[in-house]
Amino acid sequence: MGVKLDGLLAQLGTGKWNILHCLALSYCVSLPTYHILGGAFLAPKVDYECRPPDYAHTNKSSTAYGLDGTDFKGDCSFFAKSPATGRFEEKKCTQWMFDNSTFTSSVTSEFQLVCGRGYLRATFTSIYMFGVLVGAPLNGLLADKYGRRPTVAIGSLLYSIIAIGSCWLPTLSILMIARFLLGTMHPTIMKTGYILAMEVTEPRLRSVMGIMLFLPWALGTMAWGGIAYLVRDWRWLQLTVSLLTLIFLPALLFMDESPRWLVVRGYHGLALRTLQKAARWNKVTLPPPHRILQILKDGQHEVHQPKRYSPDDACSFNGLIRSYVASAFILFRTPRLRIITLCMYVDYLVVGMVYYGLSLGGGNFSSDPFIYMVLMGVMEVPAYTVMVPVVTSFGRRAPTVFFFLFSGAVLLCLPFIPLGCGWLSVTMAMVGKMMITSAFQIIALYCSELFPTEVRTRGASTAFMMSRLGSTCSPFITEYLGAAYPWAPSVVFGVSSIVAGLATLALPETLGVALPDTIAHLEERAALRTKRLFIRMLTREYNAGLRFSPALGRSPQPGLRETSSFMSQEQQQEQHLQQVQQEEEARVEVQEQGSSSFTKSPKDVDSEAPRGEVHEPSTRHEADRPSIRPCIEPSRFMWLEPMASSSTKR
Repeated sequence: MGVKLDGLLAQLGTGKWNILHCLALSYCVSLPTYHILGGAFLAPKVDYECRPPDYAHTNKSSTAYGLDGTDFKGDCSFFAKSPATGRFEEKKCTQWMFDNSTFTSSVTSEFQLVCGRGYLRATFTSIYMFGVLVGAPLNGLLADKYGRRPTVAIGSLLYSIIAIGSCWLPTLSILMIARFLLGTMHPTIMKTGYILAMEVTEPRLRSVMGIMLFLPWALGTMAWGGIAYLVRDWRWLQLTVSLLTLIFLPALLFMDESPRWLVVRGYHGLALRTLQKAARWNKVTLPPPHRILQILKDGQHEVHQPKRYSPDDACSFNGLIRSYVASAFILFRTPRLRIITLCMYVDYLVVGMVYYGLSLGGGNFSSDPFIYMVLMGVMEVPAYTVMVPVVTSFGRRAPTVFFFLFSGAVLLCLPFIPLGCGWLSVTMAMVGKMMITSAFQIIALYCSELFPTEVRTRGASTAFMMSRLGSTCSPFITEYLGAAYPWAPSVVFGVSSIVAGLATLALPETLGVALPDTIAHLEERAALRTKRLFIRMLTREYNAGLRFSPALGRSPQPGLRETSSFMSQEQQQEQHLQQVQQEEEARVEVQEQGSSSFTKSPKDVDSEAPRGEVHEPSTRHEADRPSIRPCIEPSRFMWLEPMASSSTKR
C-alpha cells in the first residue's frame, strides 16, 4: 500500500496544493522559537544592587563581616545599626535597584528574581521544556487517533491564546503555569506539523522538504534577536511575537488532512476527495475514482487491529488500564519497531543534551545578547541548507553516524587543548555544535521515515520528548559537573555522541524506500530484507564452495577465498560434498524407478525432468556442455555459475 500511495503522490507532483501546505507549516514551525528561547530576553541576567532603608549601609563594593566573622558578599544583604546593642547587624535585602540600561523592563526586574529567588529565573526557561516533555506523548496519541490537521489546528489556536494572554498576567506563579501550558502545546506545532508536511510531499522531494522545513527555525532565531533589540519591555516584546501566531490561523481553512492517515484509519472516501482536490489544484490527472479506491483499500487488512475487550471489561478500571498500557507500549510490541524506537530514543536524548549543552556554554562568546542570538541563528543556517544534498546523495544513516562520531571526536579533544589556546577551544566547540546541529536535522527526517504511518506521530513525539529530557539534563552537566571538573562536560558530550553514532548503525536506510504504513508492513519488510541477505550469503558460500571443491577438478582461486565470511573452507567443502552425494542418490533412484516401469528416450527424459535435476546426456557433445543450476528463487536472485555435468563429476 505504501508504494502505491507514493505512486499517487508522485502523480500529483508538486503544485499549489503541496506548496500551500509546506509554506504554512514551515511558518508554523518558526513560531515556537521566540518562546522556547524567551529566557534570553524575557528573563535575562540583570545587574542589581540592594536598596536598603536610608539608615542602612550595603556591602555592595566591599566585603563586610558580621558579628560572628562571616564573610558576606554581593547585594543580597545590608547592615543596619541595632538600637539595642548599637552595633551593625547583617539583614537580608528585600528590595533591589536594577540596571535598566539594556532592558527597560524584564521578568527578572519586575518580579525581583535575584538572590534567594534567583533559581526562579532558570525555572522560567526550564518549565517550558518540562511542558514539552509532558505534552510530547499526549500529542502523539491525539494526532494518531484524531488526525494531523485537527491536532495542529487546536494546538495552534490554544498556543496563540495562551501566548497573548500571558502578556498581562500579574503574578509570577500564573506566568509559570502559562509557560508550562505553552510547552505542552509546542509538540502539536513542531512535530505534528512536520509530520503533516512530510506526508503531503511527493517522494521525490521528501528529503529536501525534511531538511528545509526547519530553515525558518534559524530565521526565527535571527529575527528574535532583532525584535528584542527594538522592543526592550518584556510584556510588549512577548505581545509582539505572540501576535505573529495569528497569521497562521487562516491557513488552516485551506489545509487538508493527511491522505496517508485517512487511508490507514480506513477513511477511503475522505482520502479520495483529498487526492481529487489536490489534483485539481495541481492541474494533473489521476486514475479513475474506482481505481484510486482500489489502490487505497489494498493492504488495509494489514492495519493492526487492537485487541477488543468486552463492554464490561472496557468500562472497568482494569480494562481502562489494560487499554492504556497497550496503547502506550505499542512502540515496543514488535522486534523491528522496538529496535527503531530504542535507537531513536538514544539519538534524540544525546542530540538534545549535546546541542543545548553547547548552546548554554557559549554565553561568553559575546557580551551583546542581541548579536549573540543573531549569530546563533546564522550558525544554524548551513545545517539546514547544506544537509539537503548530503541526505539526497548519501542517505540518512551514514551522514548521521558521521556527524555523531565527528562531533564526539572533536569534543573529546577539548580537554587536551592548552590553556593559552582559548581561540582553538572556541573554534572546536563551534565545529562540534555545527556537527551536532546537522545530526539534529537529519534524525528529524530520519525519524519520520522510520516509523510507520500507524504510529508515526506517536513515535516521533515520544522521541522528541527524549530530546527535551536531554536538554533538561544539560544545565546540570555544564554548571554543576563542570564546576567540579572542567573537563567533564566535553567528555560526557563526546562519549555520548559516539554512543549515539554507534547505535544508529542498527537502523535501516530509508533513502528511496517507500514509507511504511502499518506495523505489519514494517515487520514484513524487515523480514524480507533479512531473508534476502541470508540467501545471498548462502549463495556466495555455495558458489565459493564449488570453486574450492576438489570434485570439480578446479584449482583454488585465492581471490574468491575472501568471499566466505561465516564458514571456513573445510565446512564449505563438506557441505558441497554432502549436496553432491544427495544429488547422486536422487538421480540413481529416479533412474531405477524409470527402468523398472518402462523405457523412455533420452529426449523424453530430458523434457520431463524436474527443474534442477541433471540427467545423463545422450551424446558426447551434450556431455561437454555445462548445465545451469538456478538459485532458490531465480526471478529474484542471481544465478550460480555453470556447473559441470554429472558425467564430468564422475
